[in-house]
Amino acid sequence: MTASHDGGLVIVGASLAGLRAAEAARKAGYAGPVTLVGAEDHLPYDRPPLSKQVLDPGEEVPDTTYRTEAYLREDLGVRLRLGAPADDLDPGDRSIGVGGRRIPYDRLIIATGASPRTLPGHEHNPRVRVLRTVTDALAVRSAMDRGDRILVVGCGFIGSEVASALVKRGRPVTLVELAPIPLVRAVGEAAGSYFAELHREHGVDLRLGCRLESVTEGRHGLDVALSDGSRLRTDLVVLGLGAVPATSWARTSGVRLEADGSIAADRFLRTSLPGVYAAGDVVTWENPMFGRRMRLEHWTSAAEQAAVAARNAVANQEPEDYRTVPYFWSDLHGRRIQFVGVHGEDEPLTLADDEGSRVVLHRTGKDLAGALTVARPRLTMRLRKIIAEYGTWTAAAELVLGDGLLQLSPSR
Repeated sequence: MTASHDGGLVIVGASLAGLRAAEAARKAGYAGPVTLVGAEDHLPYDRPPLSKQVLDPGEEVPDTTYRTEAYLREDLGVRLRLGAPADDLDPGDRSIGVGGRRIPYDRLIIATGASPRTLPGHEHNPRVRVLRTVTDALAVRSAMDRGDRILVVGCGFIGSEVASALVKRGRPVTLVELAPIPLVRAVGEAAGSYFAELHREHGVDLRLGCRLESVTEGRHGLDVALSDGSRLRTDLVVLGLGAVPATSWARTSGVRLEADGSIAADRFLRTSLPGVYAAGDVVTWENPMFGRRMRLEHWTSAAEQAAVAARNAVANQEPEDYRTVPYFWSDLHGRRIQFVGVHGEDEPLTLADDEGSRVVLHRTGKDLAGALTVARPRLTMRLRKIIAEYGTWTAAAELVLGDGLLQLSPSR
């Protein structure tokens, strides 16, 4: 069926990137139709608190909704199409399929994010959960409130934050991780080893180099077998196994994809299809700041990318590129963890103090490539500025030393 076009901007994905794209389009002066398509019934909401504040003990669950429906429909003038995911993308007649209907577009922004990896055979088991949506978070919180036994699999940021929430409640925690060093891909070996120590200092039973072999239903809960030969009984398994770009719905469109399945885009966030842009966890693009292709699963980049993609989609002017120094954060065991930049090619420099603060400086030659800070939030943006200005790692080290931290060793 051919769509009947009335023009307009269609945004697929009603989370942070989708919302920011709609707001940026209006701020840029775009007065045409804007349609926001979301798979969930919920209005756009903030995801980082789902594994943090939402899991905290307390009588009230915090509301993470960004905007009211009245604001979106009346003030922003957005057509909401919530509760059904996009099914397909037809670049020939410039339309997408949603719930059996065709929605036409003049310009399209793909912001469908990423889908969490699940445990094969347990995709619909309510006692084997991922933590991606508000529904997931409320289910995990309810289990915590009941005092259920909870096993966490995956020592990335989601798994680590769930473990931290359990520690905060005074609950025993077993955290299983296949890699020998946690978070090594995100923060490097030096910082990853620190996180292992941090978990263990707070009583987490951390099983590194360990695989989840099987999960079976037992009379008194789930029976779990691990590759270290141990068997555990639990009421709930929370999976933090990472995520994959949510692009299966668009694969038949012919849009160019990267090897990991993400949407391929140029430095202006344009895809290979006419009038189609991408933003957020779903896209790999050319970052002019580092001269390399990147895909970032970070709150900050999702918001920034969406705004650039929207302006490029609707504005009649030269497109702007999206260049950034990556930034993300986490809260673990009462400490704010922040990372800016990328991993360097040379040995990192670690500085710390006696109160638990720590900074790891990643370098490539004389340049500062990235920095991880623990409990030093005011340093983070200053270090990010040094990276953006292609400053030296020695200048960064002098800044950190001036803030009272001392060098531990050249590589730890």
